[in-house]
Amino acid sequence: MTVLKNLVEKQNEPTYLSGIAQETGLSHASVSRVITRLMASGVVREKILGKHLRTFQINMESEATSAIVDFYNKINEAVN
Repeated sequence: MTVLKNLVEKQNEPTYLSGIAQETGLSHASVSRVITRLMASGVVREKILGKHLRTFQINMESEATSAIVDFYNKINEAVN
């Protein structure tokens, strides 16, 4: 959920595994495991920029992602 929250809050910005790890306080390995699952479900898109450089961004074309973002926004409205 922490990784997903980070991606939702930065939905218009591609980011790196190391950036997500730093911002969330999670290990690089943990973020990598979560990102792999989110990509498999179509919630996250990967863009390969070089041999060892990849960026990730939430996939707003996915119906599941739209539902997640809507839910996140409703929760934020309710608690703020």
